[in-house]
Amino acid sequence: MTNNVVITIACGTDNPNRSTRAIHLATVAHKEGKQVSLFLLDEAVYLAKKGLIDHLRAATGDIADDLMTYLQANEVPILACTPCAKSRGIAEEDLIEGARMATAVELINLCCDATVISL
Repeated sequence: MTNNVVITIACGTDNPNRSTRAIHLATVAHKEGKQVSLFLLDEAVYLAKKGLIDHLRAATGDIADDLMTYLQANEVPILACTPCAKSRGIAEEDLIEGARMATAVELINLCCDATVISL
C-alpha cells in the first residue's frame, strides 16, 4: 500500500461543502502521516486564489481557510491546473502562498504512485 495520497477536486466556491471536504481530507491524510498533494481542477482553482476562501465553510462547520492554512504551514503541495487557472484569469502571482500551477502531466505522474481521492 502506498503512503502517497492525491486529492483532486473540481468544484470551488460554487460548492462549499465538497470543496471544504476535499481540503479537510487532505488535512486528515497529512495528519495521518501520508504524503499528500492537493490538485485543483476546473472551478477548484479559485480555492488557491488569494482571498477567495476566507469565508468558505462546510455545513459541518469546517472552515476552508483554516484547513488550507494548515496545508500551507505543513508545505503540502497545492497544485492548480494551469489551463484551468489561466482560462479563469488567474495568474501564478494570484495564488496563495505554497500554491503553484501544474499541468496534467504532473497530475498523471502523481496519481500513478498514489491513492487518489476525487471530489
